[in-house]
Amino acid sequence: MKRAATRGTRKGSFDRPQHDHARCIADALQSAGTVCAAQGVRLTEQRRRVLELVWQSHRPIGAYEILDQLTDGSGRRAAPPTVYRALDFLLEHGLIHRVESRNAFIGCSHPGTEHVVEIMLCTDCGRAAEIDDQRIDRAVRAVAAEIGFRIERQTIEIAGRCGHCQARPAHA
Repeated sequence: MKRAATRGTRKGSFDRPQHDHARCIADALQSAGTVCAAQGVRLTEQRRRVLELVWQSHRPIGAYEILDQLTDGSGRRAAPPTVYRALDFLLEHGLIHRVESRNAFIGCSHPGTEHVVEIMLCTDCGRAAEIDDQRIDRAVRAVAAEIGFRIERQTIEIAGRCGHCQARPAHA
């Protein structure tokens, strides 16, 4: 995969009042189709449906939550291996990210590009935002180089409160 040309973006930011979530999902599915075509792999209907469920909200979603929502054409619930295979495919091709601290998944805001995964997680509402900030990447790589550490995979998860939740009165 190629490194993103527009590093430092905030594409996966927390919902703003003008956020068009339907457009967000449509864009993610279109990008996934483009990425899969470029990589010479198939985005099957099942994989597409799992990706759509991951993008359904900006909250990390677990495999069993996906399983509960995923039915086959006859209305029967899908088998767990079906969901896990789809999630493995989506991870392998850079279309989703695993949120380790929650054993869950979010959609990738930068599919088809090599980038460091930096995820901000709101501890109040549960929403997540993926950012891609070159300054964080450079700082981590510099420290790793100083101590002779070779980075193989990097995911940074940051917990806190989003602007929307900060604006609400504190819980009584």
